[in-house]
Amino acid sequence: MTMGSGVRAAAARAPDKIAVLHGDRRRSYGELVRRFDRVTAGCIGQLGLRPGDNVAIVARNCIEYLEVVCGVPEAGVAVATINARFTPTEIAAVCADACARVVFVDAASAPLVRQAVLPGVERIIEFGPEYERFLEQDSGALSLPRVDEWCTWTIPYTSGTTGKPKGVLLSHRSRTLIALASAAEFGCFSPDDRFLAMTPMNHGGGLAFPMASLLLGGSVEIMDHFDAVQVLERLKSGGITGVFMVPTHFHQIFSLEPQVLERYRRPPLRALISNAAPLPQPMKEKIIPYFGEDLLFEIYSSTEAGFVTSLRPADQLRKQSCAGLPHPQAQIRVLDEEGRDCPPGVVGEMHSRSPWLFNGYWNRPAATAEALRDGWVTVGDLARRDDEGYVYIVDRKKDMVISGGVNIYPREIEEVLLAHPAVSDIAVVGVPDERWGERLRAFVVLRPGARLSVDDIGSFCAGRLAPYKIPKELRSIEVLPRNANGKVLKTELRLLD
Repeated sequence: MTMGSGVRAAAARAPDKIAVLHGDRRRSYGELVRRFDRVTAGCIGQLGLRPGDNVAIVARNCIEYLEVVCGVPEAGVAVATINARFTPTEIAAVCADACARVVFVDAASAPLVRQAVLPGVERIIEFGPEYERFLEQDSGALSLPRVDEWCTWTIPYTSGTTGKPKGVLLSHRSRTLIALASAAEFGCFSPDDRFLAMTPMNHGGGLAFPMASLLLGGSVEIMDHFDAVQVLERLKSGGITGVFMVPTHFHQIFSLEPQVLERYRRPPLRALISNAAPLPQPMKEKIIPYFGEDLLFEIYSSTEAGFVTSLRPADQLRKQSCAGLPHPQAQIRVLDEEGRDCPPGVVGEMHSRSPWLFNGYWNRPAATAEALRDGWVTVGDLARRDDEGYVYIVDRKKDMVISGGVNIYPREIEEVLLAHPAVSDIAVVGVPDERWGERLRAFVVLRPGARLSVDDIGSFCAGRLAPYKIPKELRSIEVLPRNANGKVLKTELRLLD
């Protein structure tokens, strides 16, 4: 089954049911299928696209986004999903790498795309009147290609915290099975559910979760930007049963005035899913009493591997700074440098395999061979397991600091310092040191009116961290540099003096 045929199956059950809503706009399942069928026909008849070609989309969340990612791949053509916050230079680089022949854009992104130098792009189609004309034009009698479940559906690009972003080949099969796994684990993707989609659709979960709702016959309400009060209002009174948020969203919510927060306390949700970056334990201790004790799922995943682990509601406070157990149908190994399984408590590189693995990187066989080994995938995360089998992500392998020959994991330090009352946000990096090889430097975003010194950090961490793990350098910074998916750009921090 392809993603498009999965939505078509849901439409056959309830063609008049509202599938998607965005502000005042609505699409029933029947309308959604008819429109993405026209997208498929237009790709073949008007654009001359053939199986193996690629297109790109640069747009904020909208109904047309879902029409494109359902309709274009039914022509055997993959969709490169480009972040709408990219610059023209970044857009051009991804379009060139993906060999995109056509770019679909929303009105807000169109000026940026038109500024970009796109020698391989034959046509830019803007949502609005131009897109509607594209749908209405008769493409004649067409022979549709056979699209296999293993064919590439979308090509999201890795967030690029280090190095050049890579195109990740995701198959129809992978994301159809992700939808079924979501229904089994989270309990908010049935025909009776409505999912709030407000994380960017170019992001893995930002697209996977609303598509899961459509494949399983639910409804999707789209928001094209995050507004903390508006989100809380929709969760409280909009009939929403499931939502996916990243840690930055929670930070903005709990920065609201207490009287505003009190107004929206305990919305009638079935599941609250967090992903993309780890939730600090102090934040979990705010989320659970506010939203409810039986709602929060924290998922560790990657674009390449899909779901890897899940920390379920009952374990959120019991297992601190934990990524959970392997997700159902996922297998995990923690391996040392020689490829041997690490015993409990010992840190190694985490590998996983499941029905959701990617097909490889677009035009990067060497990178694919490095990430995919004998059916197991690794993205360079370091982890350990406890005696109960629960997984703890220690750090990114590339973020690990080696000081005086000792491995230091900045994430552990950040977790401790986030509990300091003066700290709003923090990142710890290694910088070159003649004597030790590397030394620790902390970049701290302070709370309004707060002060913090290296001595304060030392006093606070005493008894919580070994002395060699306590940063001896401190830099105050107004905001941490992050990529479009919210991950801290430690490569940029390392360059700061």
